[in-house]
Amino acid sequence: MAKKDYIESSGNVYADLGLADAEERLAKAELAQKIGGILRARRLTQVQAAEVLGIDQPKVSALICGQLSRFSIEKLMRFLLLLGRDVSITIKPRQGGRSRLAPRGQRRGASTSASVRGRLNVEEIVVARASKV
Repeated sequence: MAKKDYIESSGNVYADLGLADAEERLAKAELAQKIGGILRARRLTQVQAAEVLGIDQPKVSALICGQLSRFSIEKLMRFLLLLGRDVSITIKPRQGGRSRLAPRGQRRGASTSASVRGRLNVEEIVVARASKV
């Protein structure tokens, strides 16, 4: 058997790097990527984008450069709404697993990264509409 000179990715670079809140970081990055794509497609300057999003130009710059620590997932979703996109949240059972309950002694609602291991996914859904002729 040949030895691999690489390690296969899990699909989440943040998890592969062992960073905290890897799923949230990936979701933020995917949302920011969608926002950046819309801004580029509309050929908006950072000043124009700031006006549309209701933030200042340096924050647009940070968003486009992937400096996402100052943005919540909710804020990024709000930006998508301001850019004329619909955002939907889908809640479904995890594949191949039952839900995890908080360990005994842990306060209700006080979840930690170690006890909550779900997946946050960002998908773009394209709906084709037939035009009336």
